[in-house]
Amino acid sequence: MDFTFMVGGEAGQGVQTVGYILAKAMSRGGLYVFADQDYESRIRGGHNFFRVRTSDSQVQALSERIDVLIALNKETVDLHRAEVKEDGKIILDLDALKLDKDEALFLNVPMAKLALDTASTKLMVNSVAMGAAIGLVDYDFELLGKVLREQFAKSGQEVVENNIKAARAGFDYVHQQKKGEFKNRIKPTFAGKRMLISGNEAISIAAMAAGCKFMAAYPMTPSTSIMEYVAEKGKPFNIVVVQPEDEIAVINMVIGAAYAGVRAMTATSGGGFCLMVEGLSLAGMTETPVVVVLGQRSGPAIGLPTRTEQGELEFALHAGHGEFPRAVLAPATPEDAFAATVKAFNLAEKYQIPVIILTDHLLASSYSSIEKFDLSKVKIDRGQLLSEEEVNKLGDYKRYRITESGVSPRALPLQGKALVVADSDEHNEEGHIIEDAETRNKMMLKRLRKLNGLKSELGEPLFHKAPKAAMTLIGWGSTYGAIKEAAAILQKDGLAANVLHLTELWPFPVEAVSSALNTAPKSYVIENNATGQLARLIRTETGIKATGNILKFDGRPFSPEYIVNALKKEVV
Repeated sequence: MDFTFMVGGEAGQGVQTVGYILAKAMSRGGLYVFADQDYESRIRGGHNFFRVRTSDSQVQALSERIDVLIALNKETVDLHRAEVKEDGKIILDLDALKLDKDEALFLNVPMAKLALDTASTKLMVNSVAMGAAIGLVDYDFELLGKVLREQFAKSGQEVVENNIKAARAGFDYVHQQKKGEFKNRIKPTFAGKRMLISGNEAISIAAMAAGCKFMAAYPMTPSTSIMEYVAEKGKPFNIVVVQPEDEIAVINMVIGAAYAGVRAMTATSGGGFCLMVEGLSLAGMTETPVVVVLGQRSGPAIGLPTRTEQGELEFALHAGHGEFPRAVLAPATPEDAFAATVKAFNLAEKYQIPVIILTDHLLASSYSSIEKFDLSKVKIDRGQLLSEEEVNKLGDYKRYRITESGVSPRALPLQGKALVVADSDEHNEEGHIIEDAETRNKMMLKRLRKLNGLKSELGEPLFHKAPKAAMTLIGWGSTYGAIKEAAAILQKDGLAANVLHLTELWPFPVEAVSSALNTAPKSYVIENNATGQLARLIRTETGIKATGNILKFDGRPFSPEYIVNALKKEVV
């Protein structure tokens, strides 16, 4: 079973709420879910939609074909009717949308009338629509009812009951009058409990589990919800969340908190990260551990602020003036996002460097049903952070002591007898400003030696090897689900393909990538940008040029079908 719902309408019509509740109801029934949302940068109007793909086996990408479309306005019908399968249905209210002509594809449900009759308000049209969709596929209404109770619990019992009554009205109407018009059914499997979680939620939970105690951020899609989640859920963990006046203040506050000894992070998008770049170099020079979540969206400038893109890989690798070590991680799934965030905090403190977690709008705002995180596996490694007892045993303390690893023992300000001096100018081991060439060379090489240890910390790329593969499909970050499924489709069509996917991008895994690319005669790099940034990075680091690129930069994510069609044009 593989089924896709879509709900569409204007901003302000509750499109995201309907989609999320449907996704949660499917997940509660033990089904796998992948849900993505598409919305415009406006509070009211425009066109929004929420797509929910559900299956009895794991799904990690969207599908371009729709089984049931819930149309809350006429524009949704006009824009998406071609995506509805021949045996699919469009649930709509002909009278409310002022459509005179009924069609075989339409399932007319008097949603406005049912909402008024049961809840005395048209505001409950959304719940009627949800009930109608559940009824059409003969799904368990009680699962929807439980989710509705949870979703609206804070609004009071009357609101909860009205929503349930409205949903029941839509469910009963379809069951009694329209049941024979649709043959597809969705049955719960109750195959264990899973979380329905977005990439941003996974990052937020991981930050709390990893011991983050300070977060500063300025709201910027698609990373705003990280700040909101940590601010709401982090109080029991004594996490301070601050929204300063701009991103320049943000990064400097994060550096200040980390210098004082707490694990600190920020989350932003490309425009905000631009303002943080000087501060990023400050962290590099002062060897201060900071974690930055960079949620990519379409640029340049404001670009498409609510769309997805992977246009900032090279920016993340090279942002900042001067040369200093960093790590860049690019999680592919919510599970990856959780693991990468914990790892980012450990790497930042162990090597006293900035670590960038590179996400994008798709990963940030899409939802997946996954197994619960095993918090017992979370290990906190604070590196060479000295205790007060260790500090007091030192005859003298040099914050930037030159070591073979490049990592200096780290004391905190006002900790015991240590005098901790940090400076944004080049400095000597004690932290005092210098100008001489010899010390400059020693300190630069000290910092860069950290890369030797850092390389050993990063895992190898994901590599799925297919027997007699004709090609290798290469991607990074959130494209993983679509690429993996595209390879499975190609396999069924008799065209075997390896999948090489990078989630830890810097330091670059040269040997692993080179080895993987030698297993098939052709290779195609698939990424959401216009210039092939990963393809260029691979060529720079390994000397291997990919056979071709499949690029998408219209602000929309890849689907497996899009990749397959593009590859067949390349191969045939």
